[in-house]
Amino acid sequence: YEPYSMREVDINMLDRRVISMVLKEALKKGGEFAEIYVEEKNLTGIVCEDDKIEKVNSGRESGAGIRVISNENTAYAYTNDLSEEGLLKTAGIVAHAASGAARSLSINLKQSRSDLKLPFLILPEEFSFEKKVKVLLDANRTARGVDQAIKQVAVSLADLHKRFQVANSLGELVEDEIVRTRFVVNAVAAREEIIQTGFEAVGGVLGWELLEEYDIEQLSRQAAKRAILMLGARPAPAGRMPVVMSSTAGGTMVHEACGHGLEADLVQKGLSVYAGKIGQEVAAPVVSVIDDSSLPQKNGSFRFDDEGNPGKRNVLIDKGILKGYMYDRLTAQKDGVEPTGNGRRESYQHKPIPRMTNTYIAPGNHEPEAIIKDTPYGLLVKKMGGGQVNTTTGDFVFDVQEGYIIRNGEVQYPVRGATLTGNGPEVLQNIDMVGNDLGFSIGTCGKDGQGVPVSDAQPTMRIKSITVGGTGSGDGPEIRRVFWF
Repeated sequence: YEPYSMREVDINMLDRRVISMVLKEALKKGGEFAEIYVEEKNLTGIVCEDDKIEKVNSGRESGAGIRVISNENTAYAYTNDLSEEGLLKTAGIVAHAASGAARSLSINLKQSRSDLKLPFLILPEEFSFEKKVKVLLDANRTARGVDQAIKQVAVSLADLHKRFQVANSLGELVEDEIVRTRFVVNAVAAREEIIQTGFEAVGGVLGWELLEEYDIEQLSRQAAKRAILMLGARPAPAGRMPVVMSSTAGGTMVHEACGHGLEADLVQKGLSVYAGKIGQEVAAPVVSVIDDSSLPQKNGSFRFDDEGNPGKRNVLIDKGILKGYMYDRLTAQKDGVEPTGNGRRESYQHKPIPRMTNTYIAPGNHEPEAIIKDTPYGLLVKKMGGGQVNTTTGDFVFDVQEGYIIRNGEVQYPVRGATLTGNGPEVLQNIDMVGNDLGFSIGTCGKDGQGVPVSDAQPTMRIKSITVGGTGSGDGPEIRRVFWF
């Protein structure tokens, strides 16, 4: 297959004459800035449950959103009528929300280009529905075959092929396309009164070459084996102790406990613990946090954000020092800085807001095995579950899906029912060893009623002390000694 994104592609959506007319109409009552975002996307979602295909969603969607910014306020309207008349009518609606003198301007659109290559080889429309169903049924069969204790399996896949245009009154025009695929398996194991789950998900900005990048049957076995493993795990001990976060745990903690607090809109509203701390030490010197939408094939990658700004690598925390926030165009204007390429929206029905893309703690210098060996006692987290965080304070609670007790520098036995409770900034200050590996996880991040695809990652790292919730009694006096580690 020839990489599709390297072929000559005709976006063939709105012509420049219509775009210019719409932008002029949007600014006819005043306002400093106008923008139109147009998208057309084909998407498919299939779910296998109870040994059969349970749900199929497939369709095509198109529409446009028009925005006017006036006195740092936003007016936004959208329509699925892409006729010239329909677009002008929608532009007229947002125009009335602006204040100031009427503007008559000439808009000379200049198309932006990107050197970033995000090749996708097998497009969703080139991979038949029958093949997609076979992938699901095979994965379902594999997971169920691991053990008789596997009682439920849910397997799903989704793909999307989207073309879009973004143009604004500054004369900037972007035309691009993107392909995303995703595969998810969730296995439930039960024995007597104990129920445990195993979960795996892969995906990113790539086509159905996803099946060549990942062994889907192995992922299905892994999810099922994790559920079985946790059935026999001991109850997790409770108390403060060192926690080693494996790179396989995914970056849930950096995303939730740190990342959201570095989004500029929350900072400007006073809803972030990191507000007003640029240039200050907010993490241990071994910790650097990066958001990078230019990484190949990752779930949050793109060439341009949903405002037409180039995707790029942004260093948020450098060796413990807070360097900056993630901005869209509006929040950047308020702070007098340049947008960072983090303006994202779920669809044409939503206005852009600052969002993470691929967010991670940068790798360090330690071998992962050396971090475990250096830990006399603690909890090893190999897979995180769900959780919640208060971005204003940084306080969080996370579930641990797969965890193990470390004793005398060795991994001893699995534990279940563990939770991690703490404060994001305190945890970042409390990291004392960072591994030289890096493991990514994928997800859909929700904020202000919008969901966007993201990935997050971390190396293996040790938190010197954090509160672990559990129902076990632990191992007696030796635990109490290492609470002071």
